[in-house]
Amino acid sequence: MSNLKIQKATKLSLFNFSNVSIKTFWITSIAFFLCFFAWFGIVPFMPDVVRDLGLTPDQKWNSIILAVTGTVFARLIIGKLCDKYGPRLCYTWLLMLGAIPVILIGFVQTPLQFLICRLFIGFIGASFVITQVHTSIMFAPNIVGTANATSAGWGNLGGGANRLGMPIIAAAVISFGLADEANAWRYSMIIAGVICFLMGIVYYFFTKDTPNGNFKELKEIGELPTTKKDQIGFLEVLKDYRVWILFFVYAASFGIELTVYGTMDDYLQNTFQLTRITAGNIVLSFALMNIFARTLGGFFGDKFGKLKGLQGRVLFLAIILAIEGIMLTTFSSITILPVAIIFLILFSLSVQMAEGATFSVVPFINKKAIGSISGIVGAGGNVGAFLAAMLLKSKSAVAEKVAIAANEGSSIEVIETAQSAASSLAVSNGYLLIGIIIIITSATALTIKFSTQEEEESLEELKNSLELSLDK
Repeated sequence: MSNLKIQKATKLSLFNFSNVSIKTFWITSIAFFLCFFAWFGIVPFMPDVVRDLGLTPDQKWNSIILAVTGTVFARLIIGKLCDKYGPRLCYTWLLMLGAIPVILIGFVQTPLQFLICRLFIGFIGASFVITQVHTSIMFAPNIVGTANATSAGWGNLGGGANRLGMPIIAAAVISFGLADEANAWRYSMIIAGVICFLMGIVYYFFTKDTPNGNFKELKEIGELPTTKKDQIGFLEVLKDYRVWILFFVYAASFGIELTVYGTMDDYLQNTFQLTRITAGNIVLSFALMNIFARTLGGFFGDKFGKLKGLQGRVLFLAIILAIEGIMLTTFSSITILPVAIIFLILFSLSVQMAEGATFSVVPFINKKAIGSISGIVGAGGNVGAFLAAMLLKSKSAVAEKVAIAANEGSSIEVIETAQSAASSLAVSNGYLLIGIIIIITSATALTIKFSTQEEEESLEELKNSLELSLDK
């Protein structure tokens, strides 16, 4: 990909639709949004699913864990495939094949079928990796962090927009007489799956792998390596310690965002006695900060990069990750709602900025293996979500069982109150522990180093890109 660097966009001119980089930015961001919309589309309907399929509390938690587990494997695989076949074909197939389990979940009749579908729906979470690879290829070093962060942030909005969008789709389905209220969730998921499938067709016909054309064409004219000797092996990527540090960094940022997003509804209800609707709206606001928060992380990553080179990007990443950990640690001990909301907002801002800052560093680790590195780092986010969810599940489940046993024979109201209080305390302790781990991870980020040659190559690419921009 080194031959393509001088063709990359040096500005994120959002309305310059004639520019292939900008057009790709919009299409990949929308595709990512739809994938996340479908991935978490079932979340607003979980009370209906629990009643319809008779899910136990363990099965409900397992469905959350399976939804992020499938993504780990998909992200590891898709990154390598992007390096080999290009992001255009990879996204096309991911959207079209990933639509199948989204559609099938609308037909499930048993808890097992539901759990299997949630596992395979998680595969479309690999869309994040392709989006980051595609924007990394399309944008120059001076703006790549901002482009990556913005596309990722706007795509992540799909995970929050479904809280509004899915109920609207369900209401439309009911109003048109297609289904009753009990089955509206099924039709809503089918519609989301069909939209993802159609987006796969759009991606194939309206995007290119690079500013200069598709991988297949570029390989034919010698613009991309075709022999194994010229390519970076996956094993070589695995040996780079910087990749694994970023893996853990992303686990401590995006992984924790996913887990907090998935558990915050119940925590707010149990801790502050909020209604389900009020708690849901607060969490939705948390998710909607992706409109700008992640972009800020990439923007400041680029700014620090201009001031202090590649090490500047690492420095900002470590700082914002430490702030994230401090905000979550502080939030975990607060019992006054207005104060808690302030720190939740600050946590939301910092965690999403940390995600953007992470992928302002990723494109510079090894330019010949952006896909593989993005896949590994992206998978780290889901590993972090899995481990954090397991931690909170174990703490909460044990605490609730103890509370139920201690109040055996009491009224249902007394038992539910005790169970709620126990869950709140357990999750609070879990957030505290996770916050401390994040702070420790921020210190390890500082061990990422770049060679003098890598710094010089990055500076040279930036100069070439800016010169080409001036010539135009």
